[in-house]
Amino acid sequence: MGHPYPLREIARQAGLSEATVDRVLNGRGGVRGSTADEVHRAVAELDRQRTQVRLVGRTFMIDIVMQAPDRFSTAVRAALEAELPSLHPAVVRSRFHFRETGPVDGLVATLDRIARSGTQGVILKAPDVPEVTAAVGRLVTAGIPVVTLVTDLPASGRLAYVGIDNRAAGATAAYLMGQWLGDRPGNVLTSLSSGFFRNEEEREMGFRGAMRALYPERTLVEITEGQGLDEAQYRHVHAALERDPEIRAVYSIGGGNVATLAAFEALGRECAVFIAHDLDHENTGLLRDHRLSAVLHHDLRQDMRHACGTVMRAHGALPPAAPAPPSTIQIVTPYNLPPQVPAG
Repeated sequence: MGHPYPLREIARQAGLSEATVDRVLNGRGGVRGSTADEVHRAVAELDRQRTQVRLVGRTFMIDIVMQAPDRFSTAVRAALEAELPSLHPAVVRSRFHFRETGPVDGLVATLDRIARSGTQGVILKAPDVPEVTAAVGRLVTAGIPVVTLVTDLPASGRLAYVGIDNRAAGATAAYLMGQWLGDRPGNVLTSLSSGFFRNEEEREMGFRGAMRALYPERTLVEITEGQGLDEAQYRHVHAALERDPEIRAVYSIGGGNVATLAAFEALGRECAVFIAHDLDHENTGLLRDHRLSAVLHHDLRQDMRHACGTVMRAHGALPPAAPAPPSTIQIVTPYNLPPQVPAG
């Protein structure tokens, strides 16, 4: 087995003789399996200790740049701050650049300003448009690793994507929708905050594809560009409900769920099934009040831990590792809310 340690150091760590360690490492036999396991554990422990030594005293400045409703940005900030102790002995300092909406040139200006001033890494949630892709390229050229969070920019030079498999999430929502609607008639409203976020586009494609395959009789009605903001979302939903009296269910891909429900209530309409994303404060309250059927959730703390670890690896502070798999999709209902989720 490959390792950078002298035999004496491994032997001291394992509490064995150098001769025994030499036999195990070179596969010469004559050693009990349990003894060989002790040698392998000693090497693994030395690896961990070496990583800790590399991290002691290291400070990583990471910029988190997001275009998202405040409720989601707040959840991301809380997740990162909750994970900071687990990143010790390294120290991670963060600068937050949050905005709910706005022209893309403002977002690009933020990324270019970070490229000029310097940082150890950028965690980015942004629309998949050429201007942003180009700005990510400039960050990478400046030697700054970029990790995309919850929505990807696959044509950019980003180092990694952290988040769920969004097509699988959309297909999961379609399966639940069909099961819960059963034989009841009604059309399904799909609501995106914007067509420029790849995660929402992929969720919509996964949902539409699974609905077409499993429940082809259902009509889907799409609205978009509400930006997940209440005022615009209310207008879009209200108009869709007035146009189509058969809408009875909602798959909310982009948020604004309080406003969506307010539009149903204003027209005296029932929403029989409502599936949304993310356990932010708003959706937690709606679940507790049984106004949402389910929320497709993933562990933002785990996402932030993976994102920070990716940045550290880019700087050689952690050993190489395989890319993190997609985050696990959790189906949360009013009856299995995690106890640590705060009241909305």
